[in-house]
Amino acid sequence: MVLRLTGAATVALAGSAVTNAADCPRQNALGTSRVLAVDAKTYPRVGLGSFPETVPLADHEVVLTFDDGPRPPSTEKVLAALAQECVRATFFLVGRSSAEFPELVRRIAAQGHTVAHHSWSHPMMSKIPFEQAKEDIDRGIAADELALSGVSTETPSTPFFRFPYFDSSPATLDLLQARGIIVFGADLWANDWEDITPKEELTNVIERLKTARKGIILLHDAQARTAAMMPGLLRHLHENEYRIVHLVPAVSAQKNAEVPIDVPTVTSFRAIKTLAE
Repeated sequence: MVLRLTGAATVALAGSAVTNAADCPRQNALGTSRVLAVDAKTYPRVGLGSFPETVPLADHEVVLTFDDGPRPPSTEKVLAALAQECVRATFFLVGRSSAEFPELVRRIAAQGHTVAHHSWSHPMMSKIPFEQAKEDIDRGIAADELALSGVSTETPSTPFFRFPYFDSSPATLDLLQARGIIVFGADLWANDWEDITPKEELTNVIERLKTARKGIILLHDAQARTAAMMPGLLRHLHENEYRIVHLVPAVSAQKNAEVPIDVPTVTSFRAIKTLAE
């Protein structure tokens, strides 16, 4: 059997590959609560730090996102911490780092994380000419895709992009929206680009979560302090009953009119379980 999708299935998609805590090889792991597929037409720009709206999350739901990688050994340590808790995240990769460490890009994808894009050279896009900004965006996407699949293309397999420093321009925002690429800001962050200790970084996230209670969290896997902080953050999320949401792009209703029935259009692992019963 197949399930026909329509435009209504643009916001939520929970695949059967959700790594719920009950399915994790390690007992009492945090796990990934649900998969949320977002569509560029519905959510072209998300993250309350930069835009008026964010992805639809319930209270105590968080999305983990990482910028500036891949960069060994810190990215590898972040991946190990996530794997220990069966947690999936989104990695916004810098193209020149992807070109330098392609095997690490493939490892990120092989462990079930979302590979997204963060330009080639990490410039402030509003400070350079539009054509130069466009070239840097396209070159970064092409480098990420080449590392990921061996094919250099400026069409991203996952149409997620985050501007370095959250710094965009009206022209670059319009460019990405016209190409169907979702622009990500964040709802809260750890300030891990500053010269702080892992403990101070963890305190930043905890205090901001107390206020926000949910949201897209920005971290940097290229930072050693973040790699050192990750086990503590995941432990805090688990102990305080936060739930991890994994972001993926929505299935295109035009290009994928039919998908297997084992990819139900529901929004939570609990809903999948209910369908099975």
